[in-house]
Amino acid sequence: MRESGPWLALVVLLAVCCLSSESFRQPQNLLNIMRQVSYSGIIALGMTLIIIGGGIDLAVGSLLALSGVLGIMAMNQVADPLAGLLLGAGVAFAVGVGGGALNGLLVAAGRIPPFIATLGTLSIFRSLALYAADAGLVSSGNDHFRRLGAAAWCGVPVPVWVLLGTAVVFSILLNRTRFGRHLCAVGANERVAHYAAIRTGRVRFCTYVLAGAVVGISALLLGGRLNSISSTNAGLSYELDAIAAVIIGGTAMAGGRGSVWGTLAGILILGIVSNVLDMWGVSVNLQGAVKGAVIIGAVLIQRKR
Repeated sequence: MRESGPWLALVVLLAVCCLSSESFRQPQNLLNIMRQVSYSGIIALGMTLIIIGGGIDLAVGSLLALSGVLGIMAMNQVADPLAGLLLGAGVAFAVGVGGGALNGLLVAAGRIPPFIATLGTLSIFRSLALYAADAGLVSSGNDHFRRLGAAAWCGVPVPVWVLLGTAVVFSILLNRTRFGRHLCAVGANERVAHYAAIRTGRVRFCTYVLAGAVVGISALLLGGRLNSISSTNAGLSYELDAIAAVIIGGTAMAGGRGSVWGTLAGILILGIVSNVLDMWGVSVNLQGAVKGAVIIGAVLIQRKR
């Protein structure tokens, strides 16, 4: 039940929503839901590894804004569309990895509590994004970048394929490698893991680097969809959505155990709830209350277990 519970909840939610609204069950609407959740969902997969290791990252949304802003600015410096796209993608990815590495160093080497360390970098990354973009919108005229945002394969948007591919890679990493076993050991009891000759600091550092890498990827995909990045609003509250998806997916906030596929179910549940509330005509001001109730319910179920 721990592993299949989120997916059972997702199936029940889908059935209720399909029966209650004809518009909801339209294939285009379901694809739109998957596209909308893919950007924060990719980040949530990285957050899963961090939380399993006993950490947390509050800076992913601000890092996304910084990665996207710098990536598009670098892209605009090159006249050739393809070369510009490659440069922008490289810069966005590098900034994401660098930001994740900074968080990892503060937590692993600096021994700063993850909540405090990433709360500080949250302000730093957002401030740098605002400064670089003059607190405005950074747009691109790159045709290849625009096509990337609208691209689809077999009728499914590219961001959705990236989300699924990332889930496969992280699931293998967590369940089929030595790193995954060490990560669960560190999250369950860091001192015991240290006595077992596990390099706990290196393991935690790697989780933040991986999370930063997927933030850079998500920034590129989100920028391609909008053909721009807002330094003020991009990635806003993505860290909360990511943490909520991880919790709903059954990962223990105390660390030590979790499921990548459970997180995928969690992000889909959040996306479906937001979509169907719009179709039911529920006020936008009340949708946060429903999302909060879902999160609290998931935590209470975990406590009962």
